[in-house]
Amino acid sequence: MKVPMLDFNAQYEPIMDDIKAEMEKVFTSHAYKLGPQVKEFEEDMQKYCDVKHAIGCASGTDAIILALIALDISDGDEVITTPFTFFATAGTIHRVGAKPVFVDVKPYTYNIDPDKIEAAITPKTKAIVVVHLFGQPAEMDKIMEIARKHNLKVIEDNAQGIGAKFEGKTAGTIGDIGTLSFFPSKNLGAMGDAGMCLTNSDELADKLFMLRVHGENPQYYHKWVGLNSRLDTIQAAALLIKLRSLTGWSEARRKNAEYYYKNLKDISHIKLPVIHEKAETIFNQFTLIAENRDELLNYLRSKDIGCAVYYPLPLHLQECFSYLNHKKGDFPITEELTEKVISIPVFSEITKEQQDYVIGNIKEFYTQR
Repeated sequence: MKVPMLDFNAQYEPIMDDIKAEMEKVFTSHAYKLGPQVKEFEEDMQKYCDVKHAIGCASGTDAIILALIALDISDGDEVITTPFTFFATAGTIHRVGAKPVFVDVKPYTYNIDPDKIEAAITPKTKAIVVVHLFGQPAEMDKIMEIARKHNLKVIEDNAQGIGAKFEGKTAGTIGDIGTLSFFPSKNLGAMGDAGMCLTNSDELADKLFMLRVHGENPQYYHKWVGLNSRLDTIQAAALLIKLRSLTGWSEARRKNAEYYYKNLKDISHIKLPVIHEKAETIFNQFTLIAENRDELLNYLRSKDIGCAVYYPLPLHLQECFSYLNHKKGDFPITEELTEKVISIPVFSEITKEQQDYVIGNIKEFYTQR
């Protein structure tokens, strides 16, 4: 049996005719840049996320850059974030001239540890970039309290957590600006690159709308130096249709996760993901902490089971950040996780037969040892 990490055919087949019909409107109108579907998608996202403003852009990476620029973060500033995340979280901080300052994560939720943030704050600290990793929100109550106490801005990197909630509030809408990625493998994925910023601030929204088109308003008059980062109309057309299914897809992922919890709980060699009591996750990934991780990874792949390691090398040990002078041992929890985590298929359309095959092979691997 073959179990992919994500099955695009199963996802797209029921809705492809609707996507093609919506795209045909784009081809007929030739409104390829900031066409009507972009505005419609932004308005639908405002409702879905319960946020005042949604600003589409070209990618999740650009969304963080736009957020940093909008909050006036630049040369000489320091921005606190996690070393256990996708590269863009810290790469964008570097890109605007600021310094990423890393704080270790909690061992089971994988998110930044709020209790360690204040020790990293200096007079140069201007913001915190929080990551809602694998679809689970970080502890935003504690983080916002720290931010208010020290007059810091908060950006929520919610690339993996669209629709997740913390204390009933939608992830990405709690801080000053939230960012989304619609990379194809995300729970709401485009047919290419696409991203979005979320904010409840009228002032920040106005600035973000301008920054995504080179900081101009009106045309050819530039208040800021922004980016060319418009959400393509074609991508918006696809996302418009897919958004209608997102609530159902998220619920299916939760049910699939519950099945793993029920059937993997007795394997002593693995630790299942822990969901914070105040959080509602959307399981962008179902990530285990596993003994003999690399051997398990190779074994599952030999059985045609899709699996992945997010992430094999922490950011503080990446070559491009060597100027920060970090060494192995600086963030021990993150480093241990990068050696032990493995993500297994949890996509909405996975069948129980496929899940049983995954579960059976994990059990078989550890029985043999």
